[in-house]
Amino acid sequence: MMWRMVEPPVKTLSTVKEFLSKNYSVNNRSSELELSETRISGLTSRAQEIEPGDLFIALPGQNVHGASFSHTAQSRGAVAVLTDPAGATLMKEAKTFCDLPTLAIESPRRYVGDLAAWFFNNPIRSMFSAGITGTNGKTTVSTLLYQLWRDANIEAGLIGTLGTYIGMDNEASKRTTPEADELHNTFAVMKERHIKNVAMEVSSHALSQHRVDGVRFSVAGFTNLTQDHLDFHGSMDEYFSAKSKLFTAERAEKAFIMVDGEYGKKLLSRCEIPYVTLSRFDRKATWHVAEAKQTSTGWDISVRGEGGILIEGSLPLLGEHNIDNSLLAISIAVESGLDPIFVGTQLENLRGANGRLEKVEAGQNFHALVDYAHTPDAVERVLASARTFTDGKIIAVLGCGGDRDRSKRPLMGKALRNGADVAICTSDNPRSEDPEKILKEMTVGLTFAKPHAVIMDRREAISYAISLAQPGDTVLILGKGHESGQEINGFIHPFSDRDELVKSIVGVR
Repeated sequence: MMWRMVEPPVKTLSTVKEFLSKNYSVNNRSSELELSETRISGLTSRAQEIEPGDLFIALPGQNVHGASFSHTAQSRGAVAVLTDPAGATLMKEAKTFCDLPTLAIESPRRYVGDLAAWFFNNPIRSMFSAGITGTNGKTTVSTLLYQLWRDANIEAGLIGTLGTYIGMDNEASKRTTPEADELHNTFAVMKERHIKNVAMEVSSHALSQHRVDGVRFSVAGFTNLTQDHLDFHGSMDEYFSAKSKLFTAERAEKAFIMVDGEYGKKLLSRCEIPYVTLSRFDRKATWHVAEAKQTSTGWDISVRGEGGILIEGSLPLLGEHNIDNSLLAISIAVESGLDPIFVGTQLENLRGANGRLEKVEAGQNFHALVDYAHTPDAVERVLASARTFTDGKIIAVLGCGGDRDRSKRPLMGKALRNGADVAICTSDNPRSEDPEKILKEMTVGLTFAKPHAVIMDRREAISYAISLAQPGDTVLILGKGHESGQEINGFIHPFSDRDELVKSIVGVR
Protein backbone atom coordinates (compact mmCIF):
# COMPACT_ATOMS: atom_id res chain seq x y z
CA MET A 1 0.00 0.00 0.00
CA MET A 2 1.03 3.59 -0.59
CA TRP A 3 2.39 5.66 2.28
CA ARG A 4 -0.06 8.30 3.53
CA MET A 5 0.38 11.58 5.40
CA VAL A 6 -1.30 12.01 8.76
CA GLU A 7 -2.17 15.61 7.90
CA PRO A 8 -2.36 15.86 4.11
CA PRO A 9 -2.79 19.17 2.28
CA VAL A 10 -6.31 20.07 1.17
CA LYS A 11 -6.89 21.84 -2.13
CA THR A 12 -9.86 22.32 -4.38
CA LEU A 13 -10.31 20.93 -7.87
CA SER A 14 -10.54 24.47 -9.20
CA THR A 15 -7.03 25.22 -7.92
CA VAL A 16 -5.82 22.00 -9.57
CA LYS A 17 -7.32 23.22 -12.83
CA GLU A 18 -5.79 26.65 -12.30
CA PHE A 19 -2.34 25.12 -11.78
CA LEU A 20 -2.62 22.98 -14.89
CA SER A 21 -4.09 25.81 -16.97
CA LYS A 22 -1.00 27.96 -16.51
CA ASN A 23 0.80 25.82 -19.04
CA TYR A 24 -1.71 23.41 -20.54
CA SER A 25 -5.17 23.32 -22.07
CA VAL A 26 -7.64 21.76 -19.65
CA ASN A 27 -11.22 20.73 -20.35
CA ASN A 28 -13.69 20.01 -17.58
CA ARG A 29 -16.97 18.14 -17.49
CA SER A 30 -18.28 20.01 -14.47
CA SER A 31 -19.45 23.47 -13.47
CA GLU A 32 -16.98 25.97 -12.05
CA LEU A 33 -19.01 25.88 -8.82
CA GLU A 34 -18.58 22.13 -8.54
CA LEU A 35 -14.86 22.45 -9.20
CA SER A 36 -14.45 25.08 -6.49
CA GLU A 37 -16.41 23.07 -3.93
CA THR A 38 -14.66 19.73 -4.57
CA ARG A 39 -11.98 19.41 -1.90
CA ILE A 40 -9.01 17.12 -2.55
CA SER A 41 -6.78 15.65 0.16
CA GLY A 42 -4.72 13.20 -1.88
CA LEU A 43 -4.05 11.89 -5.35
CA THR A 44 -3.15 8.54 -6.86
CA SER A 45 -3.10 6.76 -10.21
CA ARG A 46 -4.01 3.39 -8.67
CA ALA A 47 -7.74 2.86 -8.26
CA GLN A 48 -7.26 0.07 -5.71
CA GLU A 49 -5.35 2.43 -3.41
CA ILE A 50 -7.86 5.29 -3.50
CA GLU A 51 -8.85 6.74 -0.15
CA PRO A 52 -11.77 9.10 0.52
CA GLY A 53 -10.97 12.60 -0.73
CA ASP A 54 -8.52 11.51 -3.44
CA LEU A 55 -8.19 12.78 -6.98
CA PHE A 56 -8.01 9.70 -9.21
CA ILE A 57 -5.45 10.15 -12.00
CA ALA A 58 -6.65 7.84 -14.79
CA LEU A 59 -3.71 7.32 -17.14
CA PRO A 60 -3.57 5.38 -20.41
CA GLY A 61 -1.69 2.12 -19.91
CA GLN A 62 0.04 -0.35 -22.19
CA ASN A 63 -2.90 -2.77 -22.15
CA VAL A 64 -5.80 -0.93 -20.52
CA HIS A 65 -6.76 2.66 -19.77
CA GLY A 66 -6.89 3.69 -16.13
CA ALA A 67 -10.30 5.25 -16.77
CA SER A 68 -11.67 1.71 -16.99
CA PHE A 69 -11.30 1.60 -13.21
CA SER A 70 -12.95 4.95 -12.48
CA HIS A 71 -16.03 3.24 -11.05
CA THR A 72 -13.76 1.40 -8.60
CA ALA A 73 -12.10 4.67 -7.68
CA GLN A 74 -15.48 6.31 -7.08
CA SER A 75 -16.68 3.42 -4.93
CA ARG A 76 -13.55 3.75 -2.77
CA GLY A 77 -14.11 7.47 -2.17
CA ALA A 78 -12.49 9.35 -5.03
CA VAL A 79 -13.97 12.83 -5.36
CA ALA A 80 -12.71 13.74 -8.85
CA VAL A 81 -10.85 12.40 -11.88
CA LEU A 82 -7.95 13.72 -13.95
CA THR A 83 -7.53 11.92 -17.28
CA ASP A 84 -7.11 12.46 -21.02
CA PRO A 85 -9.91 13.00 -23.56
CA ALA A 86 -9.99 9.28 -24.39
CA GLY A 87 -10.36 8.45 -20.71
CA ALA A 88 -13.16 10.99 -20.28
CA THR A 89 -15.02 9.35 -23.16
CA LEU A 90 -14.40 5.88 -21.77
CA MET A 91 -15.86 6.88 -18.40
CA LYS A 92 -19.21 7.53 -20.04
CA GLU A 93 -19.57 3.91 -21.14
CA ALA A 94 -22.02 1.80 -19.18
CA LYS A 95 -19.50 -0.61 -17.67
CA THR A 96 -17.21 2.13 -16.43
CA PHE A 97 -19.75 4.89 -15.78
CA CYS A 98 -18.49 7.49 -13.36
CA ASP A 99 -20.21 10.80 -12.60
CA LEU A 100 -17.35 12.44 -10.68
CA PRO A 101 -16.12 15.93 -11.60
CA THR A 102 -13.55 15.38 -14.33
CA LEU A 103 -10.63 17.30 -15.79
CA ALA A 104 -9.25 16.18 -19.15
CA ILE A 105 -5.82 17.06 -20.48
CA GLU A 106 -3.72 15.78 -23.38
CA SER A 107 -0.88 13.42 -22.32
CA PRO A 108 -1.56 13.69 -18.57
CA ARG A 109 1.38 11.45 -17.64
CA ARG A 110 3.71 14.28 -18.60
CA TYR A 111 2.20 16.58 -15.97
CA VAL A 112 1.54 14.26 -13.03
CA GLY A 113 4.98 14.84 -11.50
CA ASP A 114 4.72 18.61 -11.57
CA LEU A 115 1.14 18.44 -10.30
CA ALA A 116 2.05 16.13 -7.42
CA ALA A 117 5.06 18.25 -6.46
CA TRP A 118 2.81 21.32 -6.35
CA PHE A 119 0.01 19.51 -4.51
CA PHE A 120 2.35 18.29 -1.74
CA ASN A 121 4.19 21.64 -1.57
CA ASN A 122 7.49 20.36 -3.02
CA PRO A 123 8.52 18.32 0.03
CA ILE A 124 11.84 17.13 -1.41
CA ARG A 125 13.17 20.69 -1.16
CA SER A 126 13.38 20.27 2.61
CA MET A 127 15.81 17.32 2.32
CA PHE A 128 19.26 16.52 1.02
CA SER A 129 18.45 14.15 -1.82
CA ALA A 130 20.64 11.86 -3.90
CA GLY A 131 19.36 10.31 -7.13
CA ILE A 132 21.53 7.41 -8.28
CA THR A 133 21.41 6.07 -11.83
CA GLY A 134 23.41 3.64 -13.95
CA THR A 135 23.08 0.06 -15.16
CA ASN A 136 24.73 -1.60 -12.16
CA GLY A 137 25.33 -0.41 -8.62
CA LYS A 138 22.28 1.80 -8.01
CA THR A 139 20.93 -0.38 -5.22
CA THR A 140 24.24 -0.81 -3.43
CA VAL A 141 25.21 2.89 -3.59
CA SER A 142 21.80 3.98 -2.30
CA THR A 143 21.86 1.38 0.47
CA LEU A 144 25.36 2.38 1.61
CA LEU A 145 24.34 6.05 1.73
CA TYR A 146 21.28 5.19 3.80
CA GLN A 147 23.44 3.17 6.21
CA LEU A 148 26.01 5.97 6.63
CA TRP A 149 23.30 8.51 7.39
CA ARG A 150 21.59 6.18 9.85
CA ASP A 151 24.94 5.50 11.54
CA ALA A 152 25.30 9.28 11.94
CA ASN A 153 21.87 9.39 13.65
CA ILE A 154 20.36 11.30 10.75
CA GLU A 155 16.74 10.51 9.96
CA ALA A 156 17.03 9.06 6.47
CA GLY A 157 14.94 7.59 3.69
CA LEU A 158 15.62 5.11 0.90
CA ILE A 159 13.66 4.41 -2.28
CA GLY A 160 14.60 1.63 -4.65
CA THR A 161 14.55 -1.99 -5.73
CA LEU A 162 14.70 -3.40 -2.21
CA GLY A 163 11.87 -1.27 -0.86
CA THR A 164 11.00 2.13 0.49
CA TYR A 165 12.39 3.02 3.91
CA ILE A 166 11.21 5.97 5.98
CA GLY A 167 13.46 5.91 8.99
CA MET A 168 13.27 2.26 10.09
CA ASP A 169 9.82 1.64 8.61
CA ASN A 170 9.76 -0.05 5.24
CA GLU A 171 7.51 -1.43 2.55
CA ALA A 172 8.28 -3.61 -0.47
CA SER A 173 8.69 -1.92 -3.86
CA LYS A 174 6.75 -2.80 -6.99
CA ARG A 175 9.40 -1.22 -9.20
CA THR A 176 12.79 0.49 -8.89
CA THR A 177 11.34 4.00 -9.20
CA PRO A 178 7.67 4.61 -8.24
CA GLU A 179 5.13 6.47 -10.36
CA ALA A 180 5.32 10.25 -9.98
CA ASP A 181 2.21 10.63 -7.81
CA GLU A 182 3.38 7.93 -5.41
CA LEU A 183 6.91 9.34 -5.34
CA HIS A 184 5.91 12.85 -4.30
CA ASN A 185 3.42 11.45 -1.79
CA THR A 186 6.30 9.44 -0.28
CA PHE A 187 8.48 12.55 -0.09
CA ALA A 188 5.60 14.32 1.67
CA VAL A 189 5.35 11.52 4.25
CA MET A 190 9.13 11.70 4.72
CA LYS A 191 8.96 15.44 5.36
CA GLU A 192 6.10 14.93 7.81
CA ARG A 193 8.24 12.39 9.67
CA HIS A 194 11.22 14.77 9.73
CA ILE A 195 13.43 12.86 7.30
CA LYS A 196 16.53 14.94 6.53
CA ASN A 197 18.30 12.90 3.84
CA VAL A 198 17.01 10.53 1.15
CA ALA A 199 18.78 8.26 -1.35
CA MET A 200 16.88 7.01 -4.37
CA GLU A 201 17.48 4.77 -7.35
CA VAL A 202 16.51 6.44 -10.63
CA SER A 203 15.91 4.04 -13.52
CA SER A 204 16.10 4.87 -17.22
CA HIS A 205 12.46 3.79 -17.55
CA ALA A 206 11.48 6.32 -14.87
CA LEU A 207 13.32 9.13 -16.65
CA SER A 208 11.69 8.23 -19.98
CA GLN A 209 8.22 7.81 -18.49
CA HIS A 210 8.15 11.08 -16.50
CA ARG A 211 8.16 9.29 -13.12
CA VAL A 212 10.68 11.71 -11.61
CA ASP A 213 9.15 14.87 -13.05
CA GLY A 214 8.89 17.60 -10.44
CA VAL A 215 11.95 16.28 -8.58
CA ARG A 216 15.21 18.23 -8.35
CA PHE A 217 17.88 16.27 -6.50
CA SER A 218 20.65 17.83 -4.44
CA VAL A 219 23.02 15.36 -6.09
CA ALA A 220 22.78 13.07 -9.12
CA GLY A 221 25.16 10.10 -9.13
CA PHE A 222 26.23 8.03 -12.15
CA THR A 223 27.70 4.54 -11.70
CA ASN A 224 28.20 3.04 -15.18
CA LEU A 225 26.36 2.09 -18.36
CA THR A 226 26.40 -1.34 -20.01
CA GLN A 227 23.95 -3.23 -22.19
CA ASP A 228 20.49 -3.64 -20.69
CA HIS A 229 16.89 -2.64 -21.41
CA LEU A 230 17.39 -2.45 -25.16
CA ASP A 231 13.94 -4.00 -25.55
CA PHE A 232 12.65 -0.68 -24.20
CA HIS A 233 15.19 1.87 -25.43
CA GLY A 234 16.11 0.27 -28.76
CA SER A 235 19.80 1.21 -28.74
CA MET A 236 22.64 2.07 -26.38
CA ASP A 237 22.50 5.67 -27.60
CA GLU A 238 18.86 5.96 -26.57
CA TYR A 239 19.58 4.19 -23.28
CA PHE A 240 22.39 6.66 -22.56
CA SER A 241 20.22 9.58 -23.62
CA ALA A 242 17.57 8.53 -21.09
CA LYS A 243 20.13 8.34 -18.27
CA SER A 244 21.56 11.72 -19.25
CA LYS A 245 18.25 13.42 -18.50
CA LEU A 246 19.08 13.22 -14.80
CA PHE A 247 22.13 15.45 -15.26
CA THR A 248 20.32 18.66 -16.17
CA ALA A 249 19.52 21.79 -14.19
CA GLU A 250 15.89 20.70 -14.08
CA ARG A 251 16.73 17.42 -12.35
CA ALA A 252 19.72 18.06 -10.08
CA GLU A 253 22.00 20.69 -8.57
CA LYS A 254 25.31 18.79 -8.79
CA ALA A 255 26.63 15.63 -10.45
CA PHE A 256 28.96 12.91 -9.17
CA ILE A 257 30.15 10.87 -12.17
CA MET A 258 32.21 7.68 -12.27
CA VAL A 259 34.51 8.17 -15.27
CA ASP A 260 36.27 4.82 -15.59
CA GLY A 261 33.82 3.71 -18.30
CA GLU A 262 33.34 5.23 -21.73
CA TYR A 263 29.84 6.46 -20.94
CA GLY A 264 31.00 8.23 -17.79
CA LYS A 265 33.48 10.19 -19.87
CA LYS A 266 30.82 10.84 -22.48
CA LEU A 267 28.44 12.13 -19.82
CA LEU A 268 30.93 14.82 -18.80
CA SER A 269 30.70 16.39 -22.25
CA ARG A 270 26.94 16.87 -22.01
CA CYS A 271 26.46 17.40 -18.26
CA GLU A 272 24.59 20.68 -17.74
CA ILE A 273 25.34 21.13 -14.03
CA PRO A 274 28.45 21.45 -11.85
CA TYR A 275 30.13 18.07 -11.51
CA VAL A 276 32.89 16.18 -9.77
CA THR A 277 34.62 13.13 -11.21
CA LEU A 278 35.28 9.79 -9.51
CA SER A 279 37.63 6.98 -10.48
CA ARG A 280 39.17 3.81 -9.15
CA PHE A 281 42.21 4.27 -11.42
CA ASP A 282 42.62 7.94 -12.41
CA ARG A 283 44.26 9.95 -9.65
CA LYS A 284 43.38 13.17 -11.44
CA ALA A 285 39.71 12.54 -10.68
CA THR A 286 38.22 14.71 -7.95
CA TRP A 287 37.52 11.61 -5.88
CA HIS A 288 39.74 8.61 -6.45
CA VAL A 289 40.99 5.44 -4.82
CA ALA A 290 44.53 5.99 -3.58
CA GLU A 291 44.96 2.39 -2.46
CA ALA A 292 42.91 -0.80 -2.20
CA LYS A 293 44.22 -4.01 -0.65
CA GLN A 294 42.11 -7.13 -0.71
CA THR A 295 41.43 -8.89 2.58
CA SER A 296 39.63 -12.12 3.41
CA THR A 297 36.41 -10.16 3.99
CA GLY A 298 36.70 -7.27 1.55
CA TRP A 299 39.11 -4.37 1.16
CA ASP A 300 41.34 -1.99 3.07
CA ILE A 301 40.92 1.24 1.13
CA SER A 302 42.25 4.79 1.06
CA VAL A 303 40.19 7.41 -0.76
CA ARG A 304 41.19 10.93 -1.74
CA GLY A 305 38.56 13.61 -2.20
CA GLU A 306 38.05 17.33 -2.73
CA GLY A 307 40.58 19.55 -1.02
CA GLY A 308 42.89 16.63 -0.27
CA ILE A 309 40.43 14.80 1.96
CA LEU A 310 41.76 11.38 2.97
CA ILE A 311 39.37 8.65 4.10
CA GLU A 312 40.74 5.28 5.17
CA GLY A 313 39.05 2.19 6.48
CA SER A 314 38.21 -1.48 6.12
CA LEU A 315 35.37 -2.24 3.75
CA PRO A 316 33.64 -5.60 4.34
CA LEU A 317 32.30 -5.91 0.78
CA LEU A 318 33.46 -8.49 -1.75
CA GLY A 319 34.17 -7.64 -5.38
CA GLU A 320 36.17 -4.90 -7.09
CA HIS A 321 32.95 -3.29 -8.32
CA ASN A 322 32.05 -2.57 -4.69
CA ILE A 323 35.12 -0.35 -4.45
CA ASP A 324 33.44 1.80 -7.12
CA ASN A 325 30.08 1.68 -5.37
CA SER A 326 31.64 2.63 -2.04
CA LEU A 327 33.61 5.49 -3.59
CA LEU A 328 30.42 7.03 -4.95
CA ALA A 329 28.57 6.56 -1.66
CA ILE A 330 31.46 7.99 0.37
CA SER A 331 31.79 11.10 -1.80
CA ILE A 332 28.04 11.86 -1.69
CA ALA A 333 27.96 11.23 2.07
CA VAL A 334 30.67 13.87 2.54
CA GLU A 335 28.80 16.21 0.18
CA SER A 336 25.74 15.80 2.42
CA GLY A 337 27.71 17.09 5.39
CA LEU A 338 29.12 13.97 7.06
CA ASP A 339 32.56 14.35 8.62
CA PRO A 340 35.15 12.46 6.53
CA ILE A 341 36.73 11.08 9.70
CA PHE A 342 33.36 9.71 10.80
CA VAL A 343 32.81 8.13 7.38
CA GLY A 344 36.17 6.37 7.60
CA THR A 345 35.38 4.93 11.03
CA GLN A 346 32.03 3.62 9.79
CA LEU A 347 33.24 1.80 6.69
CA GLU A 348 33.81 -1.41 8.63
CA ASN A 349 30.14 -1.39 9.67
CA LEU A 350 28.73 -1.19 6.14
CA ARG A 351 26.81 -4.10 4.69
CA GLY A 352 26.02 -4.69 1.07
CA ALA A 353 22.49 -4.61 -0.29
CA ASN A 354 20.49 -7.82 -0.05
CA GLY A 355 21.17 -10.14 -2.96
CA ARG A 356 24.31 -8.33 -4.09
CA LEU A 357 27.23 -10.74 -3.64
CA GLU A 358 25.43 -11.82 -0.50
CA LYS A 359 27.12 -14.62 1.43
CA VAL A 360 25.12 -17.69 2.41
CA GLU A 361 26.49 -19.60 5.39
CA ALA A 362 25.07 -23.02 6.27
CA GLY A 363 28.12 -24.77 7.68
CA GLN A 364 29.70 -25.52 4.29
CA ASN A 365 33.45 -25.53 3.55
CA PHE A 366 33.12 -23.51 0.34
CA HIS A 367 31.89 -20.05 -0.58
CA ALA A 368 28.21 -19.71 -1.50
CA LEU A 369 26.76 -16.42 -2.71
CA VAL A 370 23.73 -14.99 -4.48
CA ASP A 371 23.88 -11.96 -6.76
CA TYR A 372 21.46 -9.92 -8.86
CA ALA A 373 23.77 -9.86 -11.90
CA HIS A 374 21.46 -9.83 -14.92
CA THR A 375 23.50 -8.06 -17.61
CA PRO A 376 26.56 -9.31 -19.54
CA ASP A 377 28.84 -6.79 -17.85
CA ALA A 378 27.54 -7.58 -14.36
CA VAL A 379 28.03 -11.32 -14.92
CA GLU A 380 31.60 -10.72 -16.10
CA ARG A 381 32.37 -8.47 -13.13
CA VAL A 382 30.94 -10.81 -10.51
CA LEU A 383 32.75 -13.85 -11.88
CA ALA A 384 36.01 -11.89 -12.11
CA SER A 385 35.55 -10.72 -8.53
CA ALA A 386 34.89 -14.27 -7.35
CA ARG A 387 38.15 -15.37 -8.98
CA THR A 388 40.11 -13.10 -6.62
CA PHE A 389 38.92 -14.90 -3.48
CA THR A 390 38.46 -18.44 -4.81
CA ASP A 391 41.18 -21.07 -4.37
CA GLY A 392 39.25 -23.80 -6.17
CA LYS A 393 36.60 -23.80 -8.88
CA ILE A 394 33.92 -21.25 -9.62
CA ILE A 395 30.56 -22.95 -10.11
CA ALA A 396 27.96 -20.51 -11.37
CA VAL A 397 24.23 -20.77 -12.09
CA LEU A 398 22.53 -18.20 -14.33
CA GLY A 399 19.33 -17.66 -16.31
CA CYS A 400 17.88 -14.86 -18.43
CA GLY A 401 14.54 -13.16 -17.78
CA GLY A 402 11.64 -13.45 -20.19
CA ASP A 403 9.91 -10.48 -21.84
CA ARG A 404 13.12 -8.48 -21.58
CA ASP A 405 16.05 -7.55 -23.83
CA ARG A 406 16.65 -10.69 -25.92
CA SER A 407 19.86 -9.38 -27.46
CA LYS A 408 21.75 -9.72 -24.18
CA ARG A 409 20.93 -13.41 -23.71
CA PRO A 410 23.76 -14.91 -25.80
CA LEU A 411 26.15 -12.35 -24.30
CA MET A 412 25.17 -13.42 -20.79
CA GLY A 413 25.57 -17.07 -21.72
CA LYS A 414 29.02 -16.37 -23.15
CA ALA A 415 30.04 -14.39 -20.05
CA LEU A 416 28.96 -17.28 -17.85
CA ARG A 417 30.70 -19.93 -19.96
CA ASN A 418 33.94 -17.94 -20.16
CA GLY A 419 34.05 -16.80 -16.54
CA ALA A 420 33.06 -19.92 -14.63
CA ASP A 421 34.89 -23.22 -14.31
CA VAL A 422 31.49 -24.89 -14.22
CA ALA A 423 28.72 -23.02 -16.02
CA ILE A 424 25.10 -24.03 -15.37
CA CYS A 425 22.36 -22.37 -17.43
CA THR A 426 18.85 -22.43 -16.03
CA SER A 427 15.56 -20.58 -15.97
CA ASP A 428 15.18 -17.14 -14.35
CA ASN A 429 11.79 -15.40 -14.53
CA PRO A 430 10.45 -16.66 -17.88
CA ARG A 431 7.29 -14.59 -17.47
CA SER A 432 5.17 -15.16 -20.60
CA GLU A 433 7.97 -16.72 -22.67
CA ASP A 434 8.86 -20.38 -23.18
CA PRO A 435 11.81 -21.03 -20.84
CA GLU A 436 13.25 -23.61 -23.24
CA LYS A 437 13.36 -20.97 -25.99
CA ILE A 438 15.11 -18.53 -23.65
CA LEU A 439 17.75 -21.15 -22.82
CA LYS A 440 18.35 -21.85 -26.50
CA GLU A 441 18.94 -18.15 -27.14
CA MET A 442 21.22 -17.94 -24.12
CA THR A 443 23.38 -20.89 -25.14
CA VAL A 444 23.51 -20.44 -28.93
CA GLY A 445 26.96 -21.33 -30.26
CA LEU A 446 28.18 -22.61 -26.88
CA THR A 447 29.00 -26.14 -25.72
CA PHE A 448 27.96 -27.40 -22.32
CA ALA A 449 29.59 -30.81 -21.92
CA LYS A 450 29.79 -32.14 -18.35
CA PRO A 451 30.36 -30.84 -15.76
CA HIS A 452 28.79 -27.79 -17.47
CA ALA A 453 25.04 -28.17 -17.79
CA VAL A 454 21.77 -26.75 -19.02
CA ILE A 455 19.06 -27.51 -16.45
CA MET A 456 15.74 -25.78 -16.93
CA ASP A 457 14.45 -26.26 -13.37
CA ARG A 458 16.21 -23.62 -11.25
CA ARG A 459 15.89 -25.63 -8.05
CA GLU A 460 17.53 -28.65 -9.69
CA ALA A 461 20.26 -26.41 -11.14
CA ILE A 462 21.13 -25.06 -7.69
CA SER A 463 21.13 -28.55 -6.22
CA TYR A 464 23.44 -29.74 -8.99
CA ALA A 465 25.84 -26.86 -8.36
CA ILE A 466 26.06 -27.74 -4.67
CA SER A 467 26.64 -31.42 -5.47
CA LEU A 468 29.81 -30.44 -7.36
CA ALA A 469 31.23 -28.08 -4.71
CA GLN A 470 34.47 -29.00 -2.94
CA PRO A 471 36.47 -27.21 -0.22
CA GLY A 472 37.83 -23.90 -1.56
CA ASP A 473 35.26 -23.64 -4.36
CA THR A 474 32.78 -20.81 -4.86
CA VAL A 475 29.16 -21.39 -5.82
CA LEU A 476 27.41 -18.35 -7.32
CA ILE A 477 23.68 -18.19 -8.00
CA LEU A 478 23.16 -15.26 -10.34
CA GLY A 479 20.30 -13.22 -11.76
CA LYS A 480 17.58 -13.01 -9.11
CA GLY A 481 19.45 -11.80 -6.05
CA HIS A 482 17.00 -10.59 -3.41
CA GLU A 483 13.86 -11.74 -5.25
CA SER A 484 11.51 -14.02 -3.34
CA GLY A 485 9.50 -15.31 -6.30
CA GLN A 486 9.76 -16.72 -9.79
CA GLU A 487 7.35 -15.32 -12.37
CA ILE A 488 5.92 -17.93 -14.74
CA ASN A 489 2.95 -17.28 -17.04
CA GLY A 490 1.55 -14.42 -14.98
CA PHE A 491 1.96 -16.11 -11.59
CA ILE A 492 4.71 -15.45 -9.07
CA HIS A 493 5.71 -18.69 -7.37
CA PRO A 494 7.60 -18.50 -4.07
CA PHE A 495 11.29 -18.95 -4.80
CA SER A 496 14.37 -17.62 -3.05
CA ASP A 497 17.86 -18.38 -4.36
CA ARG A 498 19.18 -17.88 -0.85
CA ASP A 499 16.73 -20.34 0.70
CA GLU A 500 17.30 -22.88 -2.05
CA LEU A 501 21.05 -22.64 -1.49
CA VAL A 502 20.66 -23.34 2.20
CA LYS A 503 18.33 -26.29 1.55
CA SER A 504 20.77 -27.81 -0.93
CA ILE A 505 23.76 -27.31 1.35
CA VAL A 506 22.14 -28.93 4.38
CA GLY A 507 20.46 -31.58 2.26
CA VAL A 508 16.88 -30.69 3.19
CA ARG A 509 14.31 -31.17 0.43
